[in-house]
Amino acid sequence: MSTEPEYADRSAALLALYDRVLPEVYGYLRARCVSTAVAEDLTGETFLAAVTAVRQGTSPTAAWLITVARNKLVDHWRREAREQRTLHVVERPDDPWDARLDVLRAREVLRRLGPANRAALTLRYVDDLPVPEVARLLGRTRHATEALIVRARAAFRVAYEEGEQP
Repeated sequence: MSTEPEYADRSAALLALYDRVLPEVYGYLRARCVSTAVAEDLTGETFLAAVTAVRQGTSPTAAWLITVARNKLVDHWRREAREQRTLHVVERPDDPWDARLDVLRAREVLRRLGPANRAALTLRYVDDLPVPEVARLLGRTRHATEALIVRARAAFRVAYEEGEQP
């Protein structure tokens, strides 16, 4: 069992870590969540886990917090997938024109993206290449390529949704 001064030291260290790492944890989650509210909730859950760890005698680190954030995000995605599987989808007849129009609109959106975004998305999703291969072809690191793909998908989504507006 830890003594009161040790617990106070760990608590103070956690507060300092919170101030230093909050933007990194939140940014990590926000980049991967559709909703700001979900990113905020998962950030809160991450730091609650840190408080629990301090109470149990552990001193969390920045890397530990990012790992917890990643695990919270994966848990969220799994819950979301389970909920989606339980929803009953109303069947509607497939309209081949809708699919064709979607393809045409997607090509138009890709054409309007910058060359780096277009190349990353095309290699990854049209050519179905793994990220390391995309990175090699683009002459980037894997991490830089993953970040590029995230930004490119966000740009594509915005441009695609703008096309839905009347």
